[in-house]
Amino acid sequence: MRWPAEWEPHDASWIAWPHHEPDWPGKLAPIPWVYAEIARVLHRHERVEILCQDESVRASAEQCLAAHGVRTNVRLHVVPTDRVWLRDSCPTWVSRDGSAELVNWRFNAWAKYDNYRQDARVGEAVAKIAGAARVEPVRPDSSDRLVLEGGAIDTDGQGTLLTTEECLLSSVQARNPGLSREQYARAFADSLGIRKTIWLGEGCVGDDTHGHVDDIARFVAPGVVVLACEADPADENHRRSKDNLRRLEKAGGLRVVKLPYPRAVEMNGERLPASYANFYIANGIVIVPTFNDRNDRVAMNTLADVMPDREVVGIHAVDLVWGLGTIHCLTQQQPAIRV
Repeated sequence: MRWPAEWEPHDASWIAWPHHEPDWPGKLAPIPWVYAEIARVLHRHERVEILCQDESVRASAEQCLAAHGVRTNVRLHVVPTDRVWLRDSCPTWVSRDGSAELVNWRFNAWAKYDNYRQDARVGEAVAKIAGAARVEPVRPDSSDRLVLEGGAIDTDGQGTLLTTEECLLSSVQARNPGLSREQYARAFADSLGIRKTIWLGEGCVGDDTHGHVDDIARFVAPGVVVLACEADPADENHRRSKDNLRRLEKAGGLRVVKLPYPRAVEMNGERLPASYANFYIANGIVIVPTFNDRNDRVAMNTLADVMPDREVVGIHAVDLVWGLGTIHCLTQQQPAIRV
C-alpha cells in the first residue's frame, strides 16, 4: 500500500461548490467566482469533479464556470455538503496492489462545529462516483473509527508523513482522545503505508483546525520540505516557525526551504490563517494563494525554484481566507493509479 505524493500524476481534482454563507459571513458573493477561477486553471490540466449542494447550486455553478470559459473536462454532481473543505471531508486516495482505495477517515468538523452530518457522508458519494473501494480506518486501541482530516497530514509518497502535535496530540483538539504518537504511527502505517512520521509543533496563528500541517509545511519533492517562516519576532508565527524549523532539522535527511508569510490578514479584528504553504500541486501547475502582499512574488518565485517543471499560478485569496481556508483546504487530488 502507498499514499502517492501530491505532485504525482492526477486523474482529477475534487472540489465542492461554495454555498454555506456562515463560512464567509457577509462575503459569500465573490467566493463562487474565486472557485470558478480555480476550476478555470485546473481544467486545462486535469478533470475537475465538483460536488454541488442541490440543483440550484449546480445551475449557479454552471453559469459561473461558463462565464470563465470552463465548459469541458469538468463534471458536476449533486452531493449535499455542510461545508466545502474537501481536503478534510473527502477521503484520502491510496494505491493498494495497483488499485485505487479511498481511506475514509471519520470526520467530526475539526471537533468544533455541530453541523457535519452531510460532510461525514461525502466519502460514500465520492466512492460511488469514482467506482473505488472505500475503507474506514479504526483506532489501534479500539473499534472506534479514526478521526482525521487530509489537511492534518502530508506525505512525500515514499513513506514519510508530516503532521503536528497541536492537531493530533494537544488537549484542545478532541479528535482521538488518549491516542499516543506511537498509536498514530501504527494507524498511519496500516492505512497509508507510512514508515516514518515527523511531528512538528504548532500550526499558524488564526487556524481554527487546531494546527493543520498544510498551512505551515509541505513536501514538494522527496526529501524537500517548504516551511512557512515568519521573520518578525513580534509575530507569534515567528516562535512557532522557529520551533518547526528546529524539528525538521532534527529529523535529518531533509532539505528545508523557507517560505515567507504575508503580512497579517485580519477581518473584523480576527487574525486569519493566511499562508502561502496552502498551495495545491496539480498536473503541470502549482496554484498558490496570494494576498496583495509584497511577499506574494517571493513565495511564488520560491515555489517555482523548487518545482521548476510546473507553472506557478497565483489566486487572489483575501476574500477566500475569510472562510478560514484557501487553495489546499478546498481541493482533494485523485491520483492516477494504474495496475
